[in-house]
Amino acid sequence: MATLPPSLSPCHSQTTCASLLQELQIIWDEIGESDGERDKMLLELEQDCLDIYRRKVEMTRKYKADLHHSLAQSESEIANLVSALGEHSLSFSRGKGTLKQQISAVRPVLEDLRSKKEQRMKDFTETQSQIIRICAEIAGNSQYIMSADPQVSEHDLTVKKLGELKSHLQELQNEKIIRLQKVNSHINMIHELSVLMSFDFLKTVSGIHPGLIDTPNGQSKSISNDTLAKLTGLIHSLQQEKQKRLQKLQSLGSTLIGLWNLLDSPADERKKFEHVTSLISSSIDEVSRQGCLGLDVIEQVEIHVERLNVLKASKMKELVFKRQNELEEIYRGVHMDVNSDAARQLLINLIESGDVDLSNLLSSMDDEITKAKQEALSRKDILDKVEKWKHASEEEKWLDDYEKDENRYTAGRGVHKNLKRAEKARILVSKLPSIVETLTVKVKAWELEKGIPFLYDKISVLSKLEEYTVLRQEREEEKRRSREQKRLQEQFAAEQEALFGSRPKKPLGQTNTMVGTPVGRRVSTPSGRHGVSSLKEHRESGRVNNVIPLNFVALPKDDSVSRGI
Repeated sequence: MATLPPSLSPCHSQTTCASLLQELQIIWDEIGESDGERDKMLLELEQDCLDIYRRKVEMTRKYKADLHHSLAQSESEIANLVSALGEHSLSFSRGKGTLKQQISAVRPVLEDLRSKKEQRMKDFTETQSQIIRICAEIAGNSQYIMSADPQVSEHDLTVKKLGELKSHLQELQNEKIIRLQKVNSHINMIHELSVLMSFDFLKTVSGIHPGLIDTPNGQSKSISNDTLAKLTGLIHSLQQEKQKRLQKLQSLGSTLIGLWNLLDSPADERKKFEHVTSLISSSIDEVSRQGCLGLDVIEQVEIHVERLNVLKASKMKELVFKRQNELEEIYRGVHMDVNSDAARQLLINLIESGDVDLSNLLSSMDDEITKAKQEALSRKDILDKVEKWKHASEEEKWLDDYEKDENRYTAGRGVHKNLKRAEKARILVSKLPSIVETLTVKVKAWELEKGIPFLYDKISVLSKLEEYTVLRQEREEEKRRSREQKRLQEQFAAEQEALFGSRPKKPLGQTNTMVGTPVGRRVSTPSGRHGVSSLKEHRESGRVNNVIPLNFVALPKDDSVSRGI
């Protein structure tokens, strides 16, 4: 227990009081105070001393109570801080000693917890501020970002709670990164489309949100749902516009090529629009040339197409007749009948009437040319065999004439060549039946498939083949009769020689005129002009009468057979 200082000890106090009272008595004596006054004043002095002691004691009691309250508050605050901070592992005891000693022991713990709370509050505030800012950016509420004041609950400042907030912040930061990547990807795609289609990139993008354009003040790009939706919609509309422009240019390019082909435009003129015609076969993803889908390019091509259409209208009549010439050449090339004069007159009437679209007329003529080419292709194999038949028939005619020439072996110019030709002709003529048979089969198959007769220069090939076959059989029969007649003549000559003796031989080169031999019969081919009836008339008119013995009968003989086609 604390001891009173010497100045306040009872002995010291009594000595002092006695000395003071003694001095007071002297003063009173000098003044002449009565005993009553003196007693009264002494009583007041005693009361004043008691009041002073009482106040001092009361003040000391109040101070003690304040110390108890302060200690209790500190302990309560420590408990609250431990709970709020989650520092349950902290062991605290006020210990023993005076109140001041206990308070001194509590104060460092309390200051440490307060410091931790302050740092934890700072961490919570910063984390929540970032969360609020990112959420506001996603929501697109920029005003809320500026005025946002995070509200931190002081009752839950645990490390677990802070970890949850930081985990949420990390998720939001990741989402922000993904959104920034999407925004940048969309902006890059818009920039690529702007390069292709030649529109103002900055104006287009800033129209969605000013924050999408890089600014010197470091303003972050907008990543809000609204911005992403607008960017996505813009890209979709731009891609549709890209597709529309590509199709427009592809159509114009095809039209250009058609007009160039019609007008026989020079290569220099075509080269100026290679960047357009090269797009005809390009897919939407293959188009990458800068400005190739710009409105200025489309306008330039449209003007050129319009100019070519004007030229086309002025030259359309010429083009129509050029197509007609091409069509007639195809038909003539495969020996098909075409009425050129009637067709040309019909075209002139159509053009002059103005009732027909010349472009449609040209298109229909192109279709006719395509059909004519297909028809010509279907006739090619048969025509090749017809030509082979023509050649074989011509060689057969030549061989007939050659074999009738009794001077064919006489020495002279060209004899060796004629012998070689005759040898080849005999081989070719031996194949004529097979050629005719094969050609007949193919012509019948073609006519069965097409449902129309196969004509060669207005003449039915099948009828000519049948006519040729009949005439060839007649020719062979007449040859047989000729051989038989010759044999009978030789027999008659031998009998005459036996009866009347030998006769002088005829000079070399003199030919025997066979009695009753017909002259000038031909076998008709597709180029021939005589039928079976004309040949019969020819045969009947070709007979002559010579004097022969009565016991011989004159037999008809074939002339040379014409094979010209």
